[in-house]
Amino acid sequence: MKNIGIWMDKEKAHIVVLTEQEEKMHTLYSEMEFFNPKGGSGTRFKGGPQDVVQDSKYLEREKHQYRNYFKNLANAVKSADHIALFGPADTAEKFRKELNERYETIAVKVRKVVRTDSMTDNQIKALVRDFFS
Repeated sequence: MKNIGIWMDKEKAHIVVLTEQEEKMHTLYSEMEFFNPKGGSGTRFKGGPQDVVQDSKYLEREKHQYRNYFKNLANAVKSADHIALFGPADTAEKFRKELNERYETIAVKVRKVVRTDSMTDNQIKALVRDFFS
């Protein structure tokens, strides 16, 4: 039996693979850019012209980067029997939603999505071991 636990956030995913014989961990980086668009004032006077920030352009770019990240993750875990997702933000839930929409054969293997804080590598391994024991 091959159980996989993934602790993930926007920038990386720590994938812990548990089999009867061994426990392995590797990291998959997302290659996502972190956007911080700022619109400054065009003038120092109140009511003057303002710079327009094109949020839709940044959001669309982020959506494509998420899709690529999730595609790489799905390929990394497709051989699992059971999958558990962990993470501090909404990234794990977004990944589950993407699996349900695009990778149905992998989505049925997801047992649970658990919100957790940032952890060290050893804490992540222990969390996955405890979850599947």
